[in-house]
Amino acid sequence: PLFSRPSFPVPDESGPGGLSQHAVRTYTTRAGSKACPAEGLQQFAASGEEADGTVAVLSKTRGFLDYERNPEPYRPPAERLQDWEEINLQSPAAEREELPRQTARCMDCGTPFCQTNTGCPIHNLIPEFNSLVYEGRWHDAYLNLKSTNNFPEFTGRVCPAPCEGACVAGLIDSPVTIKNVEYAIIDKAFREGWVVPEPPKTRTGKTVAVVGSGPAGLAAADMLNRNGHAVTVYERDEKPGGLLMYGIPNMKLEKDRVQRRLDLLEEEGIKFECGVEVGKDTSAAELRKQHDAVVLAMGSTLPNDLKIPGRELEGVHFAMEFLRNNQYALFTDREGKLKSHWGRQKIDAKGKNVIVIGGGDTGTDCIGTSLRHHCKSLVNFELFPRPPDGRAPHNPWPAWPRIYRTDYGHEEAAHVQGADPREYSILSKKFIGENGKLTAIQTVNIRVDNGRLVEIEGSEKEWPCDIVILAMGFKSPEATIPEQLSLELDQRNNVKAGYGDYLTSSDGVFAAGDCRRGQSLVVWAINEGRGAAEKVHKYLTAN
Repeated sequence: PLFSRPSFPVPDESGPGGLSQHAVRTYTTRAGSKACPAEGLQQFAASGEEADGTVAVLSKTRGFLDYERNPEPYRPPAERLQDWEEINLQSPAAEREELPRQTARCMDCGTPFCQTNTGCPIHNLIPEFNSLVYEGRWHDAYLNLKSTNNFPEFTGRVCPAPCEGACVAGLIDSPVTIKNVEYAIIDKAFREGWVVPEPPKTRTGKTVAVVGSGPAGLAAADMLNRNGHAVTVYERDEKPGGLLMYGIPNMKLEKDRVQRRLDLLEEEGIKFECGVEVGKDTSAAELRKQHDAVVLAMGSTLPNDLKIPGRELEGVHFAMEFLRNNQYALFTDREGKLKSHWGRQKIDAKGKNVIVIGGGDTGTDCIGTSLRHHCKSLVNFELFPRPPDGRAPHNPWPAWPRIYRTDYGHEEAAHVQGADPREYSILSKKFIGENGKLTAIQTVNIRVDNGRLVEIEGSEKEWPCDIVILAMGFKSPEATIPEQLSLELDQRNNVKAGYGDYLTSSDGVFAAGDCRRGQSLVVWAINEGRGAAEKVHKYLTAN
């Protein structure tokens, strides 16, 4: 079946003294008491200590009260700024000792909001895999996770974890470290050899073209292939993966991990046609004729621009232009010559004054990338005021908490420059340059008045800069493919296809991910890819 949930046999887990094996660890509780190994309890009592609550076996009963949140740390800024390796500090000891304690904090809620639409869009069975990790049943935890998530090694690194924002424990305390647990499960699964190619046993004889190899396209291709359809993924870049390969920096998601998954998909029977731009190298209409169905998953690739005087000056770049070219340069360093789809050289921030306009994950990635180039200075402009430290009254749980956060790039900038790089309530007015090259940007401070942004008189300022990176999000997919297929668009110029249906105005053509819903999270892209695959499968089997 397209979706299936595994059943988990309950093993005999009795340990020494009738205690479960997962109790055999040492921990520290909030109150400072020790949670001792089960077999060590008698030794502890024999030493003359009183049974007054100073000794405790690891337990889920009061885990959310007894144990503090302790997420996986990043490597120190001074270390990680010297390379492009992953920023997370992965420790076998953390997996062995800390993760069981963190999963003990899961309350196993009657209504787990973490796996609803306000939490996890792909509906990971979070309380279940938390319990399985707590019990040391890692293989069962992997089977549980892969039943809902095609690519946990991606979401476990790049997702902002709305599941944690919706965690019930977060109502009065800190949420469970769900994201860390998810990544630890899939990381262990790969190390143990549990993740193997699973090609379909039979083929239907139906063919499907998937346009775009980002998370939505890959999820759709994976699910369709599992159902026996012959899937070809068309990608205009030299490597598949979309934003996973080119848009998200290496230090946040190592490309070897992306390639590992792509290799698995290929071994399972999915065909990748790279360097083929649908709409240019082959028409979208011709592609439709060649296949029984087409899934459009080309993302939202037209960036929001900042159309102010001086925009034409050399030195003003879109975020994806900057990040993609940097990734091409890294591929070149590793693999030799590799042509760039953008047709430009690497945008080098070394020794330059850099200003990043726009917050969010992309803005942070631009900050981290610029710092690794060894830029001279870095400032990050945010249009809106600084968020509150805690939830505002109009931002109740379980909605995503719009609060002040310090991400990896901000931490690195503070390490290098001695202060957080963000400047809030800043409106850019004009780019200034000499001889066609950017030299400064003129801004004014603003305030919010009855929902309107009002400029503050006398707050004008010029900021010296050699590079400005526009990280202000994306507005829609490119128009070529929708035009060639005569597709109906919505009011934001996205491909019009109802959520849960995914069928466009053209028979046999489906749309999923950012090209349909607008820019969003990787988890939503996977959700839509899976959903579209289900509808395509029904369409193909009905015809």
